[in-house]
Amino acid sequence: MSSVRVEEGLTKGEPVQAYVAQRTPCRIGNPGALGLFSFASTTFILSLYNLQTRGIHTPNAVVGMAIFCGGLVQLLAGMWEFPRGNAFGATAFGSYGALWMAYTTIFIPGSRVLSAYSNEKELASALGIFLIAWFMVTFFLLIASFRKMIGLALLFAFLSLTFLLLAIAEFTGKEKVIKAGGATGAITAFIAYYVGLAGLLASEDRPVILLPVGIFAPRKPN
Repeated sequence: MSSVRVEEGLTKGEPVQAYVAQRTPCRIGNPGALGLFSFASTTFILSLYNLQTRGIHTPNAVVGMAIFCGGLVQLLAGMWEFPRGNAFGATAFGSYGALWMAYTTIFIPGSRVLSAYSNEKELASALGIFLIAWFMVTFFLLIASFRKMIGLALLFAFLSLTFLLLAIAEFTGKEKVIKAGGATGAITAFIAYYVGLAGLLASEDRPVILLPVGIFAPRKPN
């Protein structure tokens, strides 16, 4: 906002509110692609582990990725969305950044979270409730995404299903359900890659190509 314009308004006897309300446009670049790529990469790796790709049964290799890429980078992307006025992006990236860091902390030996459970069924139930909570958060974001674009709605729909399947897998202990959650998680990751790439290309002054993400038709006034 320019103080010169305020002073000019005062000398001309014009309402000050007309000048105070005008702010300098935000110069922060769109952090959406950064957040989506970080989310997609971490989700893709863990989903392949849940599918036991190439005989992998231990997912510990994803810990560093989840803390720094899925966690820290997404959290930063979310905080950068706030000054851009994008409450949806800030809420989504900030939430899932915190999710990855919180979920990974459980599996770090130094946190002693796992060692606190002597009963495997109790641990599975605790993890299942953890995942159910994030299923609920994701479902709420799915509802909010209906005002955004079809690509985002598909992302949150598959992510909701992923959390639900993984929670059921913890409650039941069925390996097939874990693999089903891994499959839907991999699909979610590819959708996130696509939406992130679409946003990255659209932010360029002279994009080589534009990818369609689908825009919901605006509601007609009664």
